[in-house]
Amino acid sequence: METITDKHHGCGVMTVELMNTVTVNTVNTEIAQADVDVNNASVLRSIFEAISPESCPQYANFHMHTMHSDGNLTPEVLIQQAIQIGLHDLAITDHHSVAGYRHAKQYLEQEMSCRQANDGSAMPRLWVGAEVNAQLLDLDVHILCYGFDPDADVMQPYLQGEAVTGDRYTAASVIAAIHNAGGLAVLAHPNRYRRSPTDLIPEASRLGIDGVESYYAYDNPSPWRPSPKQTALVYQLGEEHGLFHTCGTDTHGLSLLTRL
Repeated sequence: METITDKHHGCGVMTVELMNTVTVNTVNTEIAQADVDVNNASVLRSIFEAISPESCPQYANFHMHTMHSDGNLTPEVLIQQAIQIGLHDLAITDHHSVAGYRHAKQYLEQEMSCRQANDGSAMPRLWVGAEVNAQLLDLDVHILCYGFDPDADVMQPYLQGEAVTGDRYTAASVIAAIHNAGGLAVLAHPNRYRRSPTDLIPEASRLGIDGVESYYAYDNPSPWRPSPKQTALVYQLGEEHGLFHTCGTDTHGLSLLTRL
C-alpha cells in the first residue's frame, strides 16, 4: 500500500491510500475540464475512439462506483485519487444514480478554482455517467450511459436508484432514452453474461448501441490489466459492427486501480 498526500496550497488537502504502488503522473496541462462541455457526446466519442489497452487505468477510466450505489469510495476521495493518478478523463457510473457524479462535480469544480488560482494546473475531465439494467435477448445486462443530460426527463426513470420494469426495461428503450438525452450507450463487460458476446453484441448493435466495454479485467487482477482472451473477442465483434471501445476498472473498492 502506498500513501500519497495531496499538497497544493490548502486546496482540499487530503491523504489518499492507493491499494497498488503506482507512479503518479503529472496531469496533462493541455487537458483541462474547463476546455470542453462534458455533456458533449461528439467530443466524448472522439475520446472513446482513441482508447487503447494502455489507456486504463492511468489516463482514462470510464467505469467506477461510489457510496451512492454499491461502491466504497466517497465522490470526494474518488476525485482525489483521479487527480493523483493523473487521469485525463473519467466517469462515475453508479447504478441508476447520478448523485455521486453531482457531488464529485461540485468537489472537482472547487479544486479546479483553487488550483488554477495558485498554480494554473489542469484537472481531469469528469463526464456524466450511470450504469443501467436492461433486458437484452431475455437476459439482464448492464448498459453504461455517458455524456447525457442528467436532468433530461427521459432519463429520470432510470436514475431513481433501482432498475425499472415493463417496457422501459428493454435494451431498446434504454438505448433510445440515452440517445434522446444526448448521450452515448455502451454495453458493459460483454463477457460476463450467460450468453456469448457473439450473440449479445450484434443484437445490441442492431438496437443502436454505440460502443462496447472492450478493455475489462474479468479476473480482477492486481495490477489491473484487461483480460487478453475476452478483450480480443469483444474488440473483434465491436470492429465488425462499427462500435467504439471503452475501458474501465469497474471499481467498487477503495482504489481506482483495481475492481475490488
